[in-house]
Amino acid sequence: MTANALIPRVVASLKKNEFEWISRFLYERTGISLSDGKQAMVMGRLDKRLRKRGLNNYSDYFNLLGKPGYEDETTVAIDLLTTNETYFFREPKHFEFLKTVVYPQHDKQHKFRIWSAASSSGEEAYTIAMTLAEYFREDGWEILGTDISTQVLERAVRALYPMAAAEKIPTSLLKKYCLKGRDEFEDFFLIDQVLRSKVRFQSLNLIEPLPEIGVLDVIFLRNVMIYFDLETKRKLVQRMIEKLRPGGYFFISHSETLNGLNSSLKMVSPSIYQRVA
Repeated sequence: MTANALIPRVVASLKKNEFEWISRFLYERTGISLSDGKQAMVMGRLDKRLRKRGLNNYSDYFNLLGKPGYEDETTVAIDLLTTNETYFFREPKHFEFLKTVVYPQHDKQHKFRIWSAASSSGEEAYTIAMTLAEYFREDGWEILGTDISTQVLERAVRALYPMAAAEKIPTSLLKKYCLKGRDEFEDFFLIDQVLRSKVRFQSLNLIEPLPEIGVLDVIFLRNVMIYFDLETKRKLVQRMIEKLRPGGYFFISHSETLNGLNSSLKMVSPSIYQRVA
């Protein structure tokens, strides 16, 4: 090994034109708009990819994206730039609303179906699953979890999480639906097989035409629209509402709003909407 091999490769800072390029690329592929101030985030998430490719600047790396033969690298870059933080029982008032308002209204003549539309690594979908399992028969419900990132979906399907992630899971549900790991997995827990069997995950790009996923009773689209411009939000909500049963509920995060985006939705509680037409 030479002395030069021990010297870390220096990656140049992200230039303005480079940030503009990756912003356009990401918007065209995912509908996500990178606002000014996200340069550090881009560098932090892509720095290792440049080093792995032996590149010194972002322009050389961006030249690979979208090119034939670099499909895997393109997928990795999109995964890194679109993965957001999530955790179990995030915004707990939503799950309380499900238990006290939504579930009791269901006539149980059809299977209750919920779509976790930006499911990331599965915490939201499995949180919903715990609440459903407490109210419905095992054959009375199902969940669809989707995300653009194949990387996080693999973690969701595996359903193995560090014990630190269990902090906000109620103790009774933790004991009932989570299995503590042993030996090399002693610092992890696994979601119970019965719950895992009721949650189906698939890759889906929300800005592309939606596949046939059937009719939903509830849709969760949380912490996603903050990254979209107004027109993208309007088109997305319209397409998603078409999948929602009349009277069904649409959940967004408390930092978002649907005001003015769709006339068939009425707000019934902060960040919770119902389809009325």
